Amino acid sequence: MAKKKKSKIIRYRHPLNINVGMIIFAIIFVYLVFSVYTYMKKEKVQFYEIVEGNIVNDRQYTGIILRDERVESTDRAGYINYYIREGKRAAIGTRIYSIDETGNMAELMQENPDANVGLTDANLSDVKRQLSSFSMSYSDQKFENTYDLQYSLEATVLEYANFNALGNLDSIMQQAGASFVQVTAPVSGVVSYAVDGFENLTADEITESTFDRSGYSKAITKAGQLIEQSAPVYKLITSDNWSIVFPLTENEAEEYKDQTQLHVTFSVNDLDATGDFSIISGGDGGSYGKLDFSQYMVQFASDRYVTFEIDTEKADGLKIPVTAVTEKEFYLIPLEYMVQGGDSSNTGFMKEVYSESGTAAEFVPVTIYYANDEYYYIEKNDDAPLQSGDYVVKPDSQDRYQIGQSASLQGVYNINKGYAVFKQIEIIKSNDEYYSIKKGTNYGLSVYDHIVLDADTVYEGQLIYQ
Repeated sequence: MAKKKKSKIIRYRHPLNINVGMIIFAIIFVYLVFSVYTYMKKEKVQFYEIVEGNIVNDRQYTGIILRDERVESTDRAGYINYYIREGKRAAIGTRIYSIDETGNMAELMQENPDANVGLTDANLSDVKRQLSSFSMSYSDQKFENTYDLQYSLEATVLEYANFNALGNLDSIMQQAGASFVQVTAPVSGVVSYAVDGFENLTADEITESTFDRSGYSKAITKAGQLIEQSAPVYKLITSDNWSIVFPLTENEAEEYKDQTQLHVTFSVNDLDATGDFSIISGGDGGSYGKLDFSQYMVQFASDRYVTFEIDTEKADGLKIPVTAVTEKEFYLIPLEYMVQGGDSSNTGFMKEVYSESGTAAEFVPVTIYYANDEYYYIEKNDDAPLQSGDYVVKPDSQDRYQIGQSASLQGVYNINKGYAVFKQIEIIKSNDEYYSIKKGTNYGLSVYDHIVLDADTVYEGQLIYQ
């Protein structure tokens, strides 16, 4: 058997040719990967575009209503029936209610079903109005208002039904020879059947606990109910003048101290009114606002507490977020020390410099951030062209001013040029979310400028990629 010949062929290995193009491509690829990675990991600086607008600084309060109220009690026990509805005005001698000491009236009403008259269309319309008004202003945070509505609706329905029936009942009682005592109004006023114990409360007796509604209740005597002698059965509101007293914080008391009138909106019925305003001291020494009105008393005759908003003046200007505002320190230099550089667009100061040949003054250009009637505000940091202790020379004079005095300004970081530049602002009004700032200022902002949304995320001169 022949032997297999060994192969003498040796494979040739091609050398790895690395040219300049491959190296450049690899570098570019690594750079792109690194750039994408750092961009994705980098926290983005959010910006805000300035717009014109106004802010309305409305505040909501809950106050207690004070009125001229007279509680009337019955002089005998018995079953009570009313002749006049809640919130209606009664003249002197108007029949308000009757007392049936024997209970014959209830029996006669059962024996004469024709005397029991239901609610009219007008009655039902009024009930629906109350429900609709409550539904529109309902809030889970004011759930206790639900109980007030319950009491009010119960009283309203019973009064309507009883009032409609009493016209027929009078003739039935006369035919049956039954007698019952009728009680009339001793003075004129608006009738209310809700008695809560605050009828004689005065403004100077009010304390913080007055506004704790967790234990608040009002007694409403229902038609047909058996009452005891000397029990309060209704009250008369004898004047159209009424007041709302509400608590104030120290800041609010300071803000309103010069006000004599305030315009308010009542959220329940969307009613606007202007009241005379004053700040009083309560029984606990706290500050309370007092609004006095001479109209709309009837609309709130059944209420003791009321929620409302104080409408303040609108502030027109540029609208910016609160988070965009910061403060920065600046050096102050008197206005008369300003000089114009060789380039008419450059402004600065003549800084006093020292050398072996003596003392001289050289022009130093600076950026002006703000100016008032006395001073220019210039940059204050380690890289600033003028530092604390430097002297500047007054033009055409031997007067010198040593830099050192400083003050802070409120402002935002403008990023129109791609880096953060501090711009001073003048705040007109504010609320929890926005400031309204003055527009058209020399060193300030303009409409459509871009500013950093959160001033705490950047520093002066930082490059910003929008």
